[in-house]
Amino acid sequence: MPAITFIDSKGTARTVDAELGSTVMETAIRHNVPEIIAECGGACACATCHVYVDEAFIALTGKAQAMEEDMLDFAFDVKPNSRLSCQIKVTAALDGLKVSTPSRQG
Repeated sequence: MPAITFIDSKGTARTVDAELGSTVMETAIRHNVPEIIAECGGACACATCHVYVDEAFIALTGKAQAMEEDMLDFAFDVKPNSRLSCQIKVTAALDGLKVSTPSRQG
């Protein structure tokens, strides 16, 4: 199982195991990670699972598609490495992934 580290807006890190094929958002919800709200349940219809992907993993997580980019318009404090965690599929290559959350969700 790939390990994902979630770092909240206060700097607290939580490393959890993720199931292959799930999403980073599903992993966060399953492990009660704070600051990931996921109001739409992963339908890419809100911006409440916004994360900042660690620079070392940008290429591995891929680029946001048009629908995700539209939803990021509603997110708080969007940066070049912003993604919606519901749109990042967990693969073996993402073992060690680090994502941070903004101080509030969209």
